[in-house]
Order: sequence, then structure tokens, then C-alpha cells
Amino acid sequence: MDLAKLKPGLEGHAEIVVGEEHTAPHIGSGRVRVLATPVMINLMEAAALDACENLIPEGHQSLGTRLDVRHIAATPVGMRVRATARLLSAEGRTLEFKVEARDEKDLIGDGTHQRLVVNVGRFDQRVQAKLSR
Repeated sequence: MDLAKLKPGLEGHAEIVVGEEHTAPHIGSGRVRVLATPVMINLMEAAALDACENLIPEGHQSLGTRLDVRHIAATPVGMRVRATARLLSAEGRTLEFKVEARDEKDLIGDGTHQRLVVNVGRFDQRVQAKLSR
């Protein structure tokens, strides 16, 4: 598996306009009608995928394995949020990203995210084997 194209500095992005379906009450993570933390995290992961997935060899993909983030500012319904992921390192099959999310006014979250490149066929076999244990 050749991951030589995955070089530090690669950047990916993902964005949404916060709707009711993205709020804490809607997804069950709180009562205040603002962007839910799990939705912000999903955007950060989507940004990391945008940075790397098209450079991973056929038959392989990356899976999120670790996330360490802060959610530091609230974002109201109707405001645009953009997440950015920048590849810090690619060591073996492990990809380390710096992630952040910003709304139209503030930095709302930041941290690091780790992904592991796996062979999809072998991974699926292990998952299916779990069902027969």
C-alpha cells in the first residue's frame, strides 16, 4: 500500500449551515438550540476525509480512531460553520490531523484527530467475524 501522496500540509474542508436538525435538542445531546458538539465533530471528521480519502489507494479507506477536541463557542441556527483539517503527519498507516471549526464570527472548536488506513476487505471480514462469536 503506497501512502506517499499523503504529505503533511494537505488540507480538507466541510461546511454546513446550522439547521434545527443540527441542534443539541434534536440529536439528544443537550437542551439549548445551538450546534451540537457531535455535529461539530462530524464536520471535523468530514474535513479530514476531504483532505485524504481521494489519495488513499483503491481497496483502502481511513477510519477515525482518536479525537481530542474542545467545543469552545456556541453557534446559533442559521449560521454557517466551516471545519478545516490539516494533515500534520502520516506515519505508517496512521494519519494525524489538526482540526478546527469556525462559524461566521468565531473559532468554535479545535483539536486533533487521528485516522488509520485499513484494507476494506480485511476490515469487513473482521467485523463480520464478530457476529459469529
